[in-house]
Amino acid sequence: MTTVLDTLKKGTAYLEKKGVDSPRLTMELLTAHVLKLQRMELYLEFDRPLLEPELDKLRALIKKRGERVPLQHILGTVEFYGREFICDERALIPRPETEELIAYALKLALPRPLEILDLCSGSGIIGLTLKAELGEDAQVTLADISPATLSLARENAQKLELEVELLHSDAFDGVEGVYDLIICNPPYVSTDMGLEAELCYDPDLALFSGEDGLDLLRSIIPEAKSFLKYGGALALEIGYDQSTKVQTLLEQEGYKNIQVLEDMEKILRFPIAWKS
Repeated sequence: MTTVLDTLKKGTAYLEKKGVDSPRLTMELLTAHVLKLQRMELYLEFDRPLLEPELDKLRALIKKRGERVPLQHILGTVEFYGREFICDERALIPRPETEELIAYALKLALPRPLEILDLCSGSGIIGLTLKAELGEDAQVTLADISPATLSLARENAQKLELEVELLHSDAFDGVEGVYDLIICNPPYVSTDMGLEAELCYDPDLALFSGEDGLDLLRSIIPEAKSFLKYGGALALEIGYDQSTKVQTLLEQEGYKNIQVLEDMEKILRFPIAWKS
């Protein structure tokens, strides 16, 4: 008889040997997923024997995680800003620092109701979160180059029962109108940068942007001005070493009141600039 506690111990040791981060937490999440429990409920089920079909399913998931398949892909969901989103290989796995971009955006002194464009929207987590937080005070458009990614964003919008516009667009090519806020977490990884094993499961289209990671931003920053209302803001997420170059690009295009705000690790991560 194999109990929940036995399984947690053995699985944790296996994942630790495979170099997986937070192996005990990962095992708890996988076990809870298979048993259809909340993670904390496992602590009341340590002596519960696992049936062979449950063990078979759990072994398969543990093997995937040992091969460094992202936990979010295995579970099929990710929590972001207090909400659960569908997550799979069609789009970038949301990063915790992007929640900070949302928090900064919500504090911007912009008139209500807002017209918001989430450019390079991926799974839709930025635009959908802003819509959920602002409600009727926001009209949100999600724009992305990938039809597969837009299909994931549509599923997330349906899951959260949020009404947004979905737009197939290569950067601004398919965009019309002007916005109070353009917010964008673009691909910004340089093509020669080595990646952690888990990141290799993200789409290349969502990660890489030229030798220094700035190719897309070099086109987005000047074009965005044509799609911003006067007094509107452009808010970006960028790489850990790109703040000086991006600030220079913004200055060269005549943006005003440019700030590059820090993430929780004190990295200059979020340029915000205004059209005036």
